[in-house]
Amino acid sequence: MPDRPALPPILRAKHPAAPSVFRPGNLLREARRQKSLPDTTVPEICVLDPDGDLEAELRRAGRASVDPDWPCYHTALSRFAIEAETFGVIPRAVGASFAVLEAEQLFASGCRLLLSVTSAGQIADLGPPPYFILIDRALRDEGTSYHYLPPASFAEADAALADAAHLALRGLPFPVHRGASWTTDAPFRETEAAIGEAAAQGVLAVEMEAAALYAFAQATGNAVLCFAHVTNQMAQAAGDFEKGEANGTTDLLHLLAATARAWRGRARKADHATQPV
Repeated sequence: MPDRPALPPILRAKHPAAPSVFRPGNLLREARRQKSLPDTTVPEICVLDPDGDLEAELRRAGRASVDPDWPCYHTALSRFAIEAETFGVIPRAVGASFAVLEAEQLFASGCRLLLSVTSAGQIADLGPPPYFILIDRALRDEGTSYHYLPPASFAEADAALADAAHLALRGLPFPVHRGASWTTDAPFRETEAAIGEAAAQGVLAVEMEAAALYAFAQATGNAVLCFAHVTNQMAQAAGDFEKGEANGTTDLLHLLAATARAWRGRARKADHATQPV
């Protein structure tokens, strides 16, 4: 009888520091060739919208339009503006692997800041849903992050970016909490034991993307910030999953605008610091 492996396959032969043979830019090149699309760029700030409600509400209101030149095989990208800032948004990229698949292609196409706002289940009672959490670290209970970083319990947000955003978000007319999330690949396996273990580690909410996105960001040096929109208590009672006005879009647009301003302010300071005297 063969010996059992010391590690499961998800932790074997990953070599996260090694370059990949399959590159997002090459995939996009072939997609553009097949679809006869020009080599254009996406907005510098893009949003992953796993539920699709943001993109749907903006298109319904005539505020967003599909970008015909986005070459991705799996998604559509829409553009919209808040104040003078143009954003790109990809709806329905649900789960860790799908989110990072899109993140890789967005950063290969000119994105400089990626924001993810995903519906989440309440772990710690911070009040009745809905409310937002700026995720500053995510419990790695999914598979994608282990291809980007060595094993560890949490994937961390960039601290300076999270600090700048948190400061800017304090001025909003609704609270934005800050703390840890639990990223799972199996939402219908959120057992009492698993929830209790996450709570014991200081987790505030459960979602499906943040750990992988933060591992990707740390490994590649790209700017990513994730938010949990806590909308539910795992449907344990009727009336769950309500997001608020316009499916939560009204508050979400304020959150995106404030975060964008904070990032732009940091980017301008960084650019000024690198200018020759």
